[in-house]
Amino acid sequence: MSAPGAGGTEGFFQEAPALGNTFETDAVLRQSLQRILPADVWEDVRKDLSRFGVRAGGEMLPLADHAETHPPRLRRFDAWGQRIDQIETSAGWSALHDIAAEEGIVALGYERAHGRWSRVHQMAKLHLFHPSSAIVSCPLAMTDGAARLLEGQTDAAGKAVAARALPRLTSRDPTTFWTSGQWMTERTGGSDVGRSETVARADGALAGVGSHRLHGTKWFTSATTSQMAMTLARVEEVDGTVPGGSRGLSLFYVETHGADGRLADIEVLRLKDKLGTKALPTAELQLRGTPATLVGEQGRGVPTITRLINVTRLYNTVCAVSSFRRGLQLAQDYARRRHVFGRPLAEQPLHLTTLADLEVQLHGATVLALHCASLLGAEDCGAASADDVAELRLLTPLAKLYTARQGVAGISEIVESFGGAGYVEDTGIPRMLRDAQVLSIWEGTTNVLSLDALRAIQRDDALGPTLSRAMSRASAAAQAIPQLAPAADAVATAAGAAAGYLPRAFGEGMDALQAGARRFAYGLARIVAGGLLLEHAAWAMSTLSDERAAVAAERWCRQDLAPFAVAGEAARAGDRLLGLG
Repeated sequence: MSAPGAGGTEGFFQEAPALGNTFETDAVLRQSLQRILPADVWEDVRKDLSRFGVRAGGEMLPLADHAETHPPRLRRFDAWGQRIDQIETSAGWSALHDIAAEEGIVALGYERAHGRWSRVHQMAKLHLFHPSSAIVSCPLAMTDGAARLLEGQTDAAGKAVAARALPRLTSRDPTTFWTSGQWMTERTGGSDVGRSETVARADGALAGVGSHRLHGTKWFTSATTSQMAMTLARVEEVDGTVPGGSRGLSLFYVETHGADGRLADIEVLRLKDKLGTKALPTAELQLRGTPATLVGEQGRGVPTITRLINVTRLYNTVCAVSSFRRGLQLAQDYARRRHVFGRPLAEQPLHLTTLADLEVQLHGATVLALHCASLLGAEDCGAASADDVAELRLLTPLAKLYTARQGVAGISEIVESFGGAGYVEDTGIPRMLRDAQVLSIWEGTTNVLSLDALRAIQRDDALGPTLSRAMSRASAAAQAIPQLAPAADAVATAAGAAAGYLPRAFGEGMDALQAGARRFAYGLARIVAGGLLLEHAAWAMSTLSDERAAVAAERWCRQDLAPFAVAGEAARAGDRLLGLG
C-alpha cells in the first residue's frame, strides 16, 4: 500500500492486458481452418497467418493508435487561396494502407493461389488485420467489392474499366495499390436508394475518359481519399427527363482525381464527425460535373452493384467477429492479471461464467463467418452448386446482421469486464465499442437486412437448402459423437419451426411477415451456426480429442434457436400504440 500523499507515484499499479500472436491465441479460428482446408493448403495458410499474427499483435498497434489520435482533416484552401479540398490523413493511416497491400488482404482473393480456398485464407487474414487497422479494413472492403464487380464485366466499357483499375485494386505494391469508395448514400435516404437524386449527363467530349458527368450530393462517403469509387446515378434522357425509382439507377465508375492531381470536379462539403471510426475519412461530397463511365447495363445499377455489396457484407461479418475476438482476448488476459477479493478474476466463478458465455457466442460467429467465406470462394471459382449459391444468398445478410448485433452486445460486456478501466479512453477499450456500432449500420441496418433475407427466401428459394444442410450437419455430428445428440435434436426442432413459420406468417399478410422478420432472421442465423458448431465439435473431438468445441456447441444449442412467433393483428396494434410513444 502506498503512504498517504504518495501522489500516485508509488504503491499498486495494475498490469495492463497484452496481446501476443493473435492467430495462435485464437483456437477456434485455427481449428476451423484446419477442419475446412485441405491439408496442404492448411499448412501453407497456417504459416502465413502465424507470421502475420505477430505483426497484427505488435507492429500494427502503435500505427493504429497514431491514426486514431491524428484523425483526418480537411484543408479547403492552399496558401494562395485556391480551393483544393484536400483531405489529409496521418502517417499511421498511410503505413497501415501499405501493410494491407504488402500482406495481400485484397490480393489473396484474386491471386487464387489456393483456388476456391483462397477466400477462406483471405478472410482469416482479414480477421487478424481488422482489429489492428484503425478501420483501414473499410476501404479494403469496398476495394475488394469493386474488384469482384469489375472482374465480372463482359461489355466493352466494363472491360476497359477493369483493365485499368483491376490490376491496381489487387496489387501488393503499395505504390500502385488503389482503394475504392462506394458512394450510394444521399440525403434522401441510405438503404432506400430508389430516392437517389444524382444525375448523369452524357458528354461526348469525354470519350476515352468517361461518357457522363455526374451532378448531385453524396451525403456519406467512406474512404473518401480513395483513388476511385463506384456510385449510382440516374441517366438523363435526351429530352431532359430523368427516370425515377431504383430501376432508373445506373452504376458508374469514377476516378476521384484528374491528371493534374486535383479533385475531378468534386467539392468536399465537410468531414463527418462520427461516434466512432475516427481515423477513417468520411465526407459529404458535391459532384459538379464529375467525369464517370457507365458500368453494366443502363438502368440496372442496383442489381449490378449487388455483386460488390455481397463482398462488403462478408467483410462486415468478419470485422464484427474479429473485433469481438480482440476484445475477448484482452479481457481473458486481463482476467489472469487482475486480482480481486484474494484471487485472480480468472478464478472468480461468476466472472469465468461471463467470459465463457462470450466465448460460446464467438465460436458460433467464427464458424458462420468462415462458412460464408468458403461458399463465396466456391462461387468465385465456379465450384458452387445450386444449393451453395442459394445458401450464400441467404447467409450473406443473415451473417452480417447477426454478427454485427452480437458484436455490439459482446463488446459492451467486455468493456464492463474491465470495470472502471474499460471506461477510460487511455486504455483503448472504449474505442472498440464505438467502432463496433458502425457494423450494424453500414451495408444495411439489422431491419433492412432482415427484409433482404426474406427476399432471398422468396426469390431464390433459399430456405429449404439452408435448413436442410443445417439439419444434416447436426445429424451427422450426433451419429459420430452420440453425446451431441441432444444438441442436434435442438437444431432439428428449431429448423422445423422455421420451416413452418413462413406459411403461417404469410397467412397473416405482409405486415405480419415484416413485423417478425428480425426475430426470424436471428433464429435462422442461430440454427445455421448450431449445425456448423456441431459439425466442428464432432471433428475436433475425433481429430484433436478436444472437447472445448463440443462444450461450446452444446451451450449454443441450449439458447432459444427459434425466437420467433407469428405476430397477429393484436400484436401489431400494440406496436402502433407503443412504438412511437
